[in-house]
Amino acid sequence: QVQLVESGGGLVQAGGSLRLSCAASGRTFSTYAVGWFRQAPGKERVFVAAINWSDGRTRYVDPVKGRFTISRDIAKNTVYLQMNSLEPEDTAVYYCATRRGQRIYTVVTAYDYWGQGTQVTVSS
Repeated sequence: QVQLVESGGGLVQAGGSLRLSCAASGRTFSTYAVGWFRQAPGKERVFVAAINWSDGRTRYVDPVKGRFTISRDIAKNTVYLQMNSLEPEDTAVYYCATRRGQRIYTVVTAYDYWGQGTQVTVSS
């Protein structure tokens, strides 16, 4: 069993930055892929970025490429999402998720464990 706890959300003006953290407990991420998803009000939960824990390969959805960076701290068993040049369209609840197996998937159903989410609000 894996427990995930997100932190780092908040209110920021357009153009600003936030860094989200996803800390795992229960077991390490060593054989997992870890992803970030987001869900805006009235919309489906969608893929944002993911990282292969063992080799650090990453994948991003097109709207965040060049602005968001996913990374990992192996010693802290934590994944980060650095978000720069934030836009009002980035406003959503952001969720961390992980799946057994290191292949990166972009669909919600591929992930086994989820955090509780952290709110990100970008004002214009």
